[in-house]
Amino acid sequence: MDDTRTVDVTPSAPLPLRPLGRTGLWVPVLGLGTGGLGDPTLSEEQAGTVLNRAVDFGLSLIDAAPSYGLAEERIGRHLSWRRRDFVLVTKVGYGVPGIPDWTGASIRGGIEAALARTQTDHLDVVLLHSCPLETLQRGELSEALLGAKAAGLVRAVGYSGENEALAAAIRSQWCEVIEVSVNPFDQRALSTAIPAAAERGIGVLAKRPLANAPWRFGERPVGDYALEYWDRRAAMGLKCPLPEDEYALRFAAFAPGVDAAILGTRRPEHVEAAARMIKAGPLSPELVRLAKDAFAERDQGWAGQI
Repeated sequence: MDDTRTVDVTPSAPLPLRPLGRTGLWVPVLGLGTGGLGDPTLSEEQAGTVLNRAVDFGLSLIDAAPSYGLAEERIGRHLSWRRRDFVLVTKVGYGVPGIPDWTGASIRGGIEAALARTQTDHLDVVLLHSCPLETLQRGELSEALLGAKAAGLVRAVGYSGENEALAAAIRSQWCEVIEVSVNPFDQRALSTAIPAAAERGIGVLAKRPLANAPWRFGERPVGDYALEYWDRRAAMGLKCPLPEDEYALRFAAFAPGVDAAILGTRRPEHVEAAARMIKAGPLSPELVRLAKDAFAERDQGWAGQI
C-alpha cells in the first residue's frame, strides 16, 4: 500500500495514543462504536455531529459493522472528507446479497461493499464478526482476509468475539487484532485472551466498556440487552466513589493489554464527557482491585458476552 494513503493518527491528537499491537497503526485510548448511529430513526444531522465530534475530541478510532444499519454509509457521508484523521475498523462475513455467509466470497464481497459505503480506498482493520469456532477454522476465510491485505485494501485483519473461538483466533498465524468485551462485569478476557494476545503482538480493542450501562435501570430489565450485566452487577455489589460510567470506562480503557476501548453512543455530549473522563487517566490500584475482587468472589462462570 502506498504510504501516502496510510491512516496513522498523529501524536498531536488530544487523547493518549497507543500502538495497535504490531499492525503499525496508532490508536487513541478511546474510540467510537457506531452501532447506535446506524439507526434510521436517528437524524442524519445528529449522526454526522456525533461522528465529527468524536474525531474532534480525539476518539479517532471508528468501529463499524454491516449489521449496524446505516453506520458505514454515514461514516462515508460525514467523515470521508477527513479520512486521514481516523482509523477505520469494520467487520465481515455475512450480509452480502446473493453470496452465502461465512465463505471466502462473502469476505471479499463484504470488504468491497464496506469500501463503497464508507467512501474510501482502504480499510484499516477488518475483523471476522463473532462467528463460532467451526466457522472460524475454515481456511478460506483467513485466506480471503489476507488476500485483501495483500491487495492493499486492508491494513490489518483479525477477529471480534469471545471464548473458544477467540482463543483459536489468537493461536492462529493470521490474526493481528482482536475485539473483546471488557468492563467491570466482564473480566474473563483480562486473565486469558488479552495476555495471550499481548504475548503474540496482537492488537486488542475492548468493546462494551460501559457494560451496556445496566445502572440505567432501577429494576431487572428483562428483555433488554443490558440484562446479563445487570444481573452480574447485582451479584457483585460493587461500590466505588466514582460515577459508574466513569469507573467502568476508565477500568476498561486502562486495563493491562488493552490498546483502545470502544464507546458506543448516539449523543455528542456523551462523546465530550467520555473524553474528559479518559483524560483523568487510569484508576488507582485500589479502585481497580475493588472490581477485580468483586468479580473473583462472585464469579459464576461468567463468560465473555458476544
